[in-house]
Amino acid sequence: MYNRVILIGRLTRDPELRYTANGSAVASFALAVDRTFRSASGERETDFINIVAWRGLGERCSEYLSKGKLAAVEGRLQIRSYEGQDGQKRTVAEVVADDVRFLSPKDGASAGGSSNSAGAGSFGGGMDDFGVGTMPSTDDDVPF
Repeated sequence: MYNRVILIGRLTRDPELRYTANGSAVASFALAVDRTFRSASGERETDFINIVAWRGLGERCSEYLSKGKLAAVEGRLQIRSYEGQDGQKRTVAEVVADDVRFLSPKDGASAGGSSNSAGAGSFGGGMDDFGVGTMPSTDDDVPF
């Protein structure tokens, strides 16, 4: 079995950071992801996909991402059910993030800069072959 999702889109709202009863951080946000085709009327359609990031990854997303920023998310699709306050059963589809890449430039940085630290919007996870910053996968990888 294989369950992998890769999305690139813009945040529709600032990440919401919460903590579970046992102290684990969890950030939730949504990405607006354009479809590759146009509708019959010629308009491009957009999907709004819920994202959940846990622990250190969630804290970093909450700190460095905001509404309108471009991000790439890699993770797994999760379908869960719960009972709402009105007693109705609800089903939610969301992507549980394993990796998030910040694709927008840092605030105040130009998008065309050649510096590894300013051009990608990353905070020190490194650069890939396309000049896109990567987010460290563990707290030990964070340079500060």
